[in-house]
Amino acid sequence: MISEMLDLNAYQKALNWIKGPIEDRDKSIIKDWIKNDLNILNESFYKDLEFGTGGLRGIMRLGSNGINKYTLGLATQGLANYLKLKIPKKSRVVIAYDSRNNSSFFAKTVADILKANNIDVFLFSELRPTPQLSYAVRSLSCDAGIVITASHNPKEYNGLKFYWSDGGQLVPPQDKGILSSVRKVDLSDIKWTKGNGIINYLDSKIDGSYLEKVAELSFNSKINSNLKLVFTSLHGTAITLLPKALESFGFKNVHILESQAIIDGDFPTIKSPNPEEAEALMLAVEKAEEINADMVIGCDPDADRVGIAVRNNKNKLILLNGNQTAAVLFDYVLSQKKTNKTLYENSYVATTVVTSTLLEDIANSYDVSTYITLTGFKWIGDLIARLEADKQFIIGGEESYGYLIGDFVRDKDAISASALIAESAAWYLSKGSSFYKQLLNIYAKHKLHHESLYSVTKKGRVGAEEIEQIMNRLRNNPPKKIGNTVIEKILDFQTRSSTILATGLVEKIELPRSNVIQFQMLNGDRITARPSGTEPKIKYYFSAKGDYLNLEEVDSYDRMCDTLKERIESYKTIVTNF
Repeated sequence: MISEMLDLNAYQKALNWIKGPIEDRDKSIIKDWIKNDLNILNESFYKDLEFGTGGLRGIMRLGSNGINKYTLGLATQGLANYLKLKIPKKSRVVIAYDSRNNSSFFAKTVADILKANNIDVFLFSELRPTPQLSYAVRSLSCDAGIVITASHNPKEYNGLKFYWSDGGQLVPPQDKGILSSVRKVDLSDIKWTKGNGIINYLDSKIDGSYLEKVAELSFNSKINSNLKLVFTSLHGTAITLLPKALESFGFKNVHILESQAIIDGDFPTIKSPNPEEAEALMLAVEKAEEINADMVIGCDPDADRVGIAVRNNKNKLILLNGNQTAAVLFDYVLSQKKTNKTLYENSYVATTVVTSTLLEDIANSYDVSTYITLTGFKWIGDLIARLEADKQFIIGGEESYGYLIGDFVRDKDAISASALIAESAAWYLSKGSSFYKQLLNIYAKHKLHHESLYSVTKKGRVGAEEIEQIMNRLRNNPPKKIGNTVIEKILDFQTRSSTILATGLVEKIELPRSNVIQFQMLNGDRITARPSGTEPKIKYYFSAKGDYLNLEEVDSYDRMCDTLKERIESYKTIVTNF
């Protein structure tokens, strides 16, 4: 008997799977859910996984709402159909995978499907970082790329990201075209075997060409040997290339955290392999304190994000957030290029709508233009592709610990970014300063900025509905004040409209649609809300702007920062209960 708890839509999807061409053991599992566990059945089938900012990502489980061979098969068959429609010649696709459980199996499954569709495949023979996949798409002149990863999500997750021929993630029109193609695919349409495609396995040769490009980014490799580093790969792919990249930059004092160098999709030493979270880097920080290291570097499992710890003026290791790291990295790269006379009138940097405005202030001080994109590094990659004929991309960064220097990769790259972050620290050390002191110098020149990200997890179908309700309230009934602070402008990226509250003047936002609401305050502060495209969360980004930091005043930074933190906390209390 079917319980009243049963979601009829989920039940119908489950029946379709049972009737479809899936393995008998999987049919038995679904039948058992129908009889004995409707909660699992509902969660597994109430919807189809959707493409977010990073592609297809979800919990590894059977069903239309999970990552499994069938959902990845549907996506891959959709890509194959799109390639055959748009590309007259025999297509070429490169595939990489990370350290997560089942990643190598999923990568081989995807490769077999493409082969069965008469598409040639270049498959990395071992796990490799996501940025190297982006590089390989371009260097091998492929039509598309696929990486099996869930980036920094918890261990239960896996996923798939598609890349286009420019090495960037999917953006219009390819994203909509491929999504439409995927939606037309039925389980019975998936070609699992045979075909005339060829699977070519990539070896260390492509590692060498990628690392050569990374090494060319160095400005001052001769001064890097004195910096003492602790590096953790958080059980992920960075262990395959970052030690070699650091060596090519001249670093000789790199201590690898061996307990987290073990490739393991269960991430046994951490709750979450996300360098944005302090807990993920704690073991590395402990090791760095033990050996008196200058800096800690930690990358997420697919090595596109990097978090760091540096010593402050009291010689204590502290974690920096993504905006702070970006500020020093931007300033270092721009200053070196200015010294080398390689900054030109057409040079530019790129950030996103939720990243600190401090990066734009830094670029302005070097007379370099700033382009601001939607959240998600795919938009920075798209920007590079659109502007490459006329403008020179220097560096891009986002608050979520993603950075890119140069354009041979078209996605955030923790391998090259880590090497340059370390080099900047070595450079300032050689000048009697430090990475942290340079951050304070930036605050003294461009005013103190403080940012905070607050995420609220709301899992499952009910959680998704709650997130939608929150966004609807913010969009349809926005406040005019947050506490005592007046809102000057509301930016709704869904309607692509910017409204000045005092006059009612509405202007068009020249960016693609996105489910993002931003409140810009009269005092220069900013509050942004958006549902995550990769996790069951709604994210609130708070940014407060203070005065110029007084470097002569003891504890000036801590005191001023506390004031901004208090202001953000007051915003947080009001906005998250709105």
